[in-house]
Amino acid sequence: MDTQAKPGGWLARAVREAAPPAEGRRPRGPMMRYDGALILSGSIGRGHDSVAEACRVALDGCGIGARTLDCMALLGGAGARAGTEVFRRLISVPAVYDGFHFSHLRTGSRLARGLDWAARRRVVPAVASELAAGRQLVVSVFPTGVGAAAQLKRARHGLTAVAVCTDASAHRMWVAEGTDLYVVCSPLAAATLRRYDSAATISVVPPPVRAEFFAALPRPVARARLGVPEGAPCVLLMAGGWGLGPLAEAAAGLLDRGYWVLAVAGSNERLHQRLRDLARRRSRLVPFGTTDRVPELMAAADGVVTTPGQTCHEARVVGRWLVVLDVVPGHGRENALHELETGGALACSPDARSVAGAVGVMFDEQPELPPWPVVSADEWEKHFIGALASAGVTPA
Repeated sequence: MDTQAKPGGWLARAVREAAPPAEGRRPRGPMMRYDGALILSGSIGRGHDSVAEACRVALDGCGIGARTLDCMALLGGAGARAGTEVFRRLISVPAVYDGFHFSHLRTGSRLARGLDWAARRRVVPAVASELAAGRQLVVSVFPTGVGAAAQLKRARHGLTAVAVCTDASAHRMWVAEGTDLYVVCSPLAAATLRRYDSAATISVVPPPVRAEFFAALPRPVARARLGVPEGAPCVLLMAGGWGLGPLAEAAAGLLDRGYWVLAVAGSNERLHQRLRDLARRRSRLVPFGTTDRVPELMAAADGVVTTPGQTCHEARVVGRWLVVLDVVPGHGRENALHELETGGALACSPDARSVAGAVGVMFDEQPELPPWPVVSADEWEKHFIGALASAGVTPA
């Protein structure tokens, strides 16, 4: 298992010094130079967009200008609204979404393939119209984008298709014949992907985390800005961009046990209002809606209660233990198990008593946190660009 690159230059040094080797097939043919890329994301939650932004910054930094397209928006206004609403409804009934994920997405059933085909009917023409002439790189961080890029590659000479999956386990719709490289964030994810393509070229890199989390404020400074007393037990409570689960009840339960609570409702306006109403009666609660202050909130807190996903990676970079809400069905359950395996985390059920109990255990045990594998966003970018070299991609 090795990664090949031409000797000399920044990219080759990054491959040798920072990037892990890709598994599977060696790159075929010479290294190809690119001067532009499309990144295909999907605006369901915020996780895909965070990954897309990390990829865009890395590509821009090495001279491959990148633009991001939202696969949901490419479905058209009505299609995007319908897709988002269907996903919201599915995920709000865990038993239904578990069945869909494990019986259809995992297996690539006729239903899953049909839904993917219907989405690609709209996405593929829209992406094709955005592709520039000549060598083109398409990086997909959303399953629909993976299939769309592979379909375009079959009809367009010179296109390189890369899939970036940050979930702990890849389901069938993450894999499409013709994809040149799969970038994943754990050996577990690599092994699950091989279920669908045993000969795939795979590179394992650390999960991407935005630079502001690596530069988080010292705890005393962050607490002073938020009015949290130094030495007081403080928890950050959040549940993704949609504010899933009983966060208001969990906040009340933590307040009853004497904790300071920083609570983020995300785009859930009803939840935000409930938190504001509670904060008027309980001075140790500091509520937020959609906010860009999450690095500061993590820096102020002792630990983070959240759903599995990108927020867990961010909390680990800041150095905070985790209580993982088991409220996201399907892929969320797989991600939660992976967080527990990584260490410095407990899981809890989505009810106030379970949340408070797990938080109490974490304060009592003060678990040792595993070190994050990179020390900066710049170092992650070297891993990512080095991984692309295994698909024959080099900067312009």
